[in-house]
Amino acid sequence: MKKMINKDNFTDKDWEELASSFSEETDTRSELLKRFLSEDKHNTEKRWKELRNMNDNTRIDVDRAWNKVWSRLNETGSLTRENSARVTFMRSPFMKIAAAALILICLGAAAVYLIKTDSFSKNIVAVTGNDQTNLKVILPDGSNVFLNRNTKMSYRANFGKTGRKVDLTGEAFFEITSDVNNPFIVDAGKARVKVLGTSFNVITNNVESAVEVYVQSGKVMLSDNSGTQNLVLDAGYIGTVDSKLSNKTLNNNPNYMAWNTGLLVYDGQTLDVVFRDLKKLYNMEIVADDPKILSQPWTISIDNQSQDTIIRLICASFILSYTKDGNVYHLAKK
Repeated sequence: MKKMINKDNFTDKDWEELASSFSEETDTRSELLKRFLSEDKHNTEKRWKELRNMNDNTRIDVDRAWNKVWSRLNETGSLTRENSARVTFMRSPFMKIAAAALILICLGAAAVYLIKTDSFSKNIVAVTGNDQTNLKVILPDGSNVFLNRNTKMSYRANFGKTGRKVDLTGEAFFEITSDVNNPFIVDAGKARVKVLGTSFNVITNNVESAVEVYVQSGKVMLSDNSGTQNLVLDAGYIGTVDSKLSNKTLNNNPNYMAWNTGLLVYDGQTLDVVFRDLKKLYNMEIVADDPKILSQPWTISIDNQSQDTIIRLICASFILSYTKDGNVYHLAKK
């Protein structure tokens, strides 16, 4: 039998923190984790990740698995009357998974039964389709997230207990509840956003493939996955990060958050700019038969109006007519 790490060197709280670290619910490698890895001869961290990536469709009998764990520990003499307090601790639903999985891996036994239980690995997922926007999601810590169309956000069922981390694909606006001891992390695929308490917008599906963050209030740390590119963004700034470069600029687009507010304000911008905004906000496809139409300036406010109302406003302002072909509006001079 492989030599086991002396579990008495770790407290109940230590086991919980180690489980959180291996599950990537914390953003730093603590001294506790470093100490555990220095004593670990069984490549526990790698095996933990392999187990996490198993097919989520696998159904596991948790009670049966735990009984096997309990019997194994009794057989090896790991459980004695001296640590009866720890027995009570390990009977709790979450720590039954976290502590026993670590112990069994170190013993060289299979921990696959423990790692796939619903109480530990279950993800909560929110998804919007092509015609759905501004879906509000209230996270367990009270933070609000608004999802734009074609967006997916997921987080663990134990969010807020051992970390605050969400995975995002698409675009979303975040209003984060402040917690100085528990940073909020957005895993945006090619980049990571870290905050304490603020409001900000994240886009992961730009044409250029760069992750883009706009900070409305507070301060945000935007980093690439390697950690070599780090941008600190204050309110009003937009930061972009991809695998090769990072950049930040002051936002000068008053309609940047129109998808969330529903309000578009124009003061002399040309119609080609207006049409791009309408495409993003309303999913309207507008085609001008005469390219000169696109250079016309417009001064107006559009506040959550219908598509038909908007197209009539454009036609009345510039003496145009329109026809509709499916979802595409064609504009022509009268």
